[in-house]
Amino acid sequence: MNYHLFQMINGAAGAHDPVDDLFEWTATWLIFVMAALTLVPGRTLLRTGVWAVPVRIGASLLLALGLGQAVGHLNHEARPFQTHVVHQLVPHASDISMPSDHATVAFALAFAVTAFLSRRWGVVLIVLATAVGFARVWVGVHYPGDILAGAVIGAVAVATMLGVERLLHHRTASRAPADSGSR
Repeated sequence: MNYHLFQMINGAAGAHDPVDDLFEWTATWLIFVMAALTLVPGRTLLRTGVWAVPVRIGASLLLALGLGQAVGHLNHEARPFQTHVVHQLVPHASDISMPSDHATVAFALAFAVTAFLSRRWGVVLIVLATAVGFARVWVGVHYPGDILAGAVIGAVAVATMLGVERLLHHRTASRAPADSGSR
């Protein structure tokens, strides 16, 4: 099914140069636009020196990348262009296909912004992360399952950070001295 979905998406590549150009750009550069867009809802935090949210987002990204590397070491799936005839529109190293690092980072960023900063901007970034993932399949460097794995890893990383945050908050709250009311 993974290869069949890949064929459906990548099979349309190469027919219309302007469409290919758009997906080539999306597959390569949209992730940087996503990072810049994160500054829109985060600009007030940065101006006021509130670093907790950017640290949570950064930690989520680092955890997602670490998890992605671990999954990559457990997996030995070749990229589509290594084993099939495809429309490969962008150059790429012949390394492990799953998970997609681009999808992992894009979805981790989108989910982290949703969880820690702004649901509205998070939804925008989730749409853009989906576009990045689709484009990576269109240009022939990933299977759809690679993108799904990246999205799941991004979600797990953010969920882990939320869990750690709740645990730390619970521990801090339980250690706080009770207010006796007398002073």
